[in-house]
Amino acid sequence: MRILVIEDSDSIRHMIEALVSARGHEVRAVPTGSKGIDSALARPPDAILVDLHLPGSFDGFAVCRKIRENGSTREVPIIVISALTDPASKERALAAGATAYYTKPFSPTALLKELESLPASEGVQRREPA
Repeated sequence: MRILVIEDSDSIRHMIEALVSARGHEVRAVPTGSKGIDSALARPPDAILVDLHLPGSFDGFAVCRKIRENGSTREVPIIVISALTDPASKERALAAGATAYYTKPFSPTALLKELESLPASEGVQRREPA
């Protein structure tokens, strides 16, 4: 599967990238919402992992809305990974188009199970773990 990670924290972004790629998935990781939107539209991924607190003009809520507005990415699952634990933030993210919501710190095992339960797009080759 092709996974897009949109996370501004270098350490978290690198950790997720290593975790997901170790399971044989192709990972692209970017630090801002605008780069994430550009990346998703240029080459739609099979799933997107996004933080809600992102620098610049596109936070995670805006990323979800933009992804859902575009025909080529409308159906891409969006998994939010956020430090926001309040019910209002979760509701707002789901209303913006998020498929699932994980709070930080999150369980790497649960995240991998969530990703691997998603159907892969046709023609996408899964890489075998190294």
